[in-house]
Amino acid sequence: MIRFIIIFIFLTTIINAREVGQTEITTDEGIEVYQKEKYYLLKKNVDIQSDNFNLKANQVKAFFDKDLYDIINIYSKGNVILESKQGINATGNEINFNTKNENIYISGEKSYLSNKNIIMKSDGSIEVKNNSGKFNLFGINSKIITTDLEITGLKIEGNYIFINGENVVENLNVEDKTQIYIKTKTLEMYALKADYDKKNNIIELFNNVKIFRNEEIITGDYAKINTLDETYKITSNKSKKVKVLLNKIND
Repeated sequence: MIRFIIIFIFLTTIINAREVGQTEITTDEGIEVYQKEKYYLLKKNVDIQSDNFNLKANQVKAFFDKDLYDIINIYSKGNVILESKQGINATGNEINFNTKNENIYISGEKSYLSNKNIIMKSDGSIEVKNNSGKFNLFGINSKIITTDLEITGLKIEGNYIFINGENVVENLNVEDKTQIYIKTKTLEMYALKADYDKKNNIIELFNNVKIFRNEEIITGDYAKINTLDETYKITSNKSKKVKVLLNKIND
């Protein structure tokens, strides 16, 4: 009887159009409220509209602090779509979202997150801690696209910083058992592992390295590239040689 009264009051409150400071929730199969555990369960065609974010999903477990409207963390699954007023747009099979610090974890096939000018994709998982800028992608088809870079690999981790209205990737570590791919405006690079350092404008490539630049193809086992002037150093193991192919450009 207590649960029924709580649900009834809550539902009648949100029928009217949402005002500033309110959270509006609609669902096809009602709300189960657990006051002691401080969360409520929403099922089927869930739609949450608030001042700070909008979310749609098949099922939502929403944790609250002082009252039902004071949502602090949301675990949602099934065709989840999330839009944050701070610029986050995310979709995935499962999303765990902290509404206070906007830390977010997305998992499942075709996981997607855009945060201002950074786009992240994966068929595994995406995790972003917005307070520190740290991120981690893991799984097949993991990819990051920024204004200056495109990176693909099985495991991508690093952090970004906010500069002049944009999120700028500060450093990256990329790994893959078969091949990673990094693209800049003028270079395409392949390897098994790569480190990127924005502060010093350096990309390091390790193992099975292949670099395409204009009509050049360079292969080796290690490369160090300056992304500003595109100067590079490439070496190979003692048993191998560095190889450069130059194609003549016809006038």
